[in-house]
Amino acid sequence: MKVIKNFIGGQFYDAVSNNFLDNVTPSSGLVYGTIPDSDEEDVALAVTAAKNAFPLWSQTSLDLKFQILNRISDLINENLEALALAESIDNGKPLWLARRVDIPRAASNFQFFATALKHYASESYLNPPNVISTTLRQPIGIVGCISPWNLPLYLFTWKIAPAIAAGNCVIAKPSEVTPMTAFLLAQICKDAGLPDGVLNILHGTGPKVGSAIVEHPMIKAISFTGGTATGQQIIRTAGPMFKKLSLELGGKNASIIMDDCDYGLMMKETVRSSFANQGQICLCTSRLLIHESIYDKFKADFTSIVGKMTVGNPLDESIKIDQGAIVSEMHYNKVLNAIQRARDEGGTILSGGAKVVLDGELENGFYIRPTIIEGLGPETRTNQEEIFGPVVTLQKFSTKEEALALANASKYGLATVIWSRNTDHIHFLSQGLESGIVWINCWLVRDLRTPFGGIKQSGIGREGGWDAMKFFTEVKSITQVIPKS
Repeated sequence: MKVIKNFIGGQFYDAVSNNFLDNVTPSSGLVYGTIPDSDEEDVALAVTAAKNAFPLWSQTSLDLKFQILNRISDLINENLEALALAESIDNGKPLWLARRVDIPRAASNFQFFATALKHYASESYLNPPNVISTTLRQPIGIVGCISPWNLPLYLFTWKIAPAIAAGNCVIAKPSEVTPMTAFLLAQICKDAGLPDGVLNILHGTGPKVGSAIVEHPMIKAISFTGGTATGQQIIRTAGPMFKKLSLELGGKNASIIMDDCDYGLMMKETVRSSFANQGQICLCTSRLLIHESIYDKFKADFTSIVGKMTVGNPLDESIKIDQGAIVSEMHYNKVLNAIQRARDEGGTILSGGAKVVLDGELENGFYIRPTIIEGLGPETRTNQEEIFGPVVTLQKFSTKEEALALANASKYGLATVIWSRNTDHIHFLSQGLESGIVWINCWLVRDLRTPFGGIKQSGIGREGGWDAMKFFTEVKSITQVIPKS
């Protein structure tokens, strides 16, 4: 049994209450460890540790911060195999995916912000003849970072790295469903020389320790990635306290496939954008909108490819596993219920739509075949509610105006993909889309210098690059009148 502990002030502790939660691996449905069931008492200890660390860390030289963050990045790369294995066991994703994508990107997060902190500039304005106004950005103090289970280390580090680079001290909560890589990161940060108390990691549930982080008056900013309903609760709690908020919430992303697209490239990337990480990425395309002239061909080709995808033990490297396990039993049942609801709404299952039962010790694992559904309108719950699993719907359109209307027919506005080689189509769609992110002839191509985030019910604020650095600072305007000689 693996016993995970909280990381507070550079030391590892059980929860003050001495209560624990079981940690289950989705590949078998079996308990393999425990985590602390933390609450407001643990938050109070972490706040004290962060408060004590902040004066020194906020004044630490850029060179030393740069060295420490780069060292964390190096140590993540050096421990790639152990971290990838932990993520695959925790999350259920194929080991090759964790090794190739998640862990390297986590290392890149620290490397990027190590460099960014040395090139982050304040603005100065001269008002002739003798007035200078300066925008000064300073660290907030203690900030809260709450991350989800789908990309456990990648998104965890995406929040932590800019926060500490900007000079803040962090109280971070990983998902209780996938805690292992955060636990390993704590030791990595300690080994890298990060001062005690700069990063504190608390494990437990959202309603207990997550809420306590949001409610604590000394935690001045909250960066949260997760469900829209939880985001709404955070706003209700933190809004009256005037905390800074960055909320990256749900999505119901569309892919618009025009008849003039590069068909081969589009097909390859659409399979990936639909089912990567079992469809458990906020940026996955769950609504595929296809031009009527290529709809039948697309349906036949897409269904054929998806029907051959392998579903199995995420740790099995003897064959190429395309899909691992759904992250938890609760989410597994949610996805299966959504598929049944699609049937009840009149949808036709073209491929998948069923659980997969493996042999031996994996027979109780949480596996679902990649699922394709057609015949449902934009107003159905299946096309309106986030399923967050290996489930996509097909819808047909005849004009670019109809495609735009279908893509925007959602309360969410996170990401959209456009597949077209026609510049008129590209400009019309990209400008009209109600979406914070638009990819054209690609998917999940990220430059950390660019903003990341959604509109409508997909969230508020922006993460990534300079926007993340700005979020984790307070702005002070200084105006000086230079005495005349």
